Amino acid sequence: MDQIKIGKFIAEERKAKKYTQRELADKLGISDKTVSKWERGNGFPEVSLLLPLCNELEITVNDLLSGERLQETDYKKKAEENMVDLVKEALESKKKIVMSALVAGLAIIAAVPLFVITGAFEMEPWLHIILIGIGIVIIITGIGIACILDREAGAFECPECGERFVPDMKSYIMGPHTITRRKLSCPKCGCTRYCKHVLTK
Repeated sequence: MDQIKIGKFIAEERKAKKYTQRELADKLGISDKTVSKWERGNGFPEVSLLLPLCNELEITVNDLLSGERLQETDYKKKAEENMVDLVKEALESKKKIVMSALVAGLAIIAAVPLFVITGAFEMEPWLHIILIGIGIVIIITGIGIACILDREAGAFECPECGERFVPDMKSYIMGPHTITRRKLSCPKCGCTRYCKHVLTK
């Protein structure tokens, strides 16, 4: 999906209805900052807001996902393309999550023999330090790359308001987590909760 195109389309349809960002936001029960974020292409309406937004703007969900009003002849084709795009996005996110786990695992596998060698064989102290240092660098680099891949795979969903967002790297790293959830602060409602990792934004 082209978020910039969709954002411009939302802005055009809002202006055609003579709504301000605040008026549209009030009708949807959200902040005008959220509407502004959509229109700049920096975010996308959460699933629960798609139908209310489309009803207010008198467009279809397919129009919204396409970023333009569709003619009857194009409707089915665009619907299929939009569905394929959503599936592709989910698959790309899955690949990033798998790659993240592989990179972290390989980094640990590559570093462990270095630690074993330093403990199993007698050698100069400086060589011990170098081997341990290399092992630590490999682990830190691997985990860093894994974190980048995992953070960029899909988004995190606030259990309080349903907002989907990608956290900044500091919040991502510092947030306590389970396999599928991470404790983060929602940029929309400000609530700090365990947010579920989802495959689409």
